[in-house]
Amino acid sequence: MQSNKLVVIFLIKFFGTYALLSFLYSLYLNDTQNTTNFFSCAPITKAVASQTSYILNSVGYDTVIEQHPEELSIKLIIKGNYVSRIIEGCNAVSIIILFISFIVSFSSKILPTTLYIIFGSFLIYSINVVRIAIICIAMFEYPEYQDILHDIVFPSIIYGTTFLLWFIWIQKFSKLKK
Repeated sequence: MQSNKLVVIFLIKFFGTYALLSFLYSLYLNDTQNTTNFFSCAPITKAVASQTSYILNSVGYDTVIEQHPEELSIKLIIKGNYVSRIIEGCNAVSIIILFISFIVSFSSKILPTTLYIIFGSFLIYSINVVRIAIICIAMFEYPEYQDILHDIVFPSIIYGTTFLLWFIWIQKFSKLKK
C-alpha cells in the first residue's frame, strides 16, 4: 500500500508541476512572440540564437543571425550560407520544465532541491547552446548528415544530460534514497 501511495504522490507532483510550468511558459510565449504584423521570436529563443552565434564566431565561423521574415524562427547564417533555424523548441525550456518536474517529484529539503534545480537548469541550458553550435558546424561542414545529426545524435546529448542529472538526483540527493 505504501508503494502505491509513493507512486500517486510522484504522479501528482510531477504532472502538477509540469502543468503549472507549461502553462506559465505558454503565457510567456503568448506575451512575447509576435505573428500579427511581423514575426518575432520570444526573448529566450533570441538569446539562445545570439549565444550560439557568439560561440560560432569565437571559434572562427563567421556567423550572423536574423529573425526569419516568414515564421517564428531565427535564421543562422554561417559564411553567407543559411545553415539552420532556431525555433522555440530549440531553446531547451521544455526540457528544463520536464527536468524541474521530475526533481520536484522526488524533492528533498527545499534548499538542496532549489539549488539542484538552478544548477541543473543552467547546465541543461548551457549544454543546449553548445549543442546547437556544434550541430550548426556539423551541418555547415557535413550537410549530407543533417538528418542523423539533427534527429538522433544531438537530441541524445540533451536528453542524455537530463537523464544523467535525474539519476544523480535520485542517487545522491532525493529523500527516496534515504
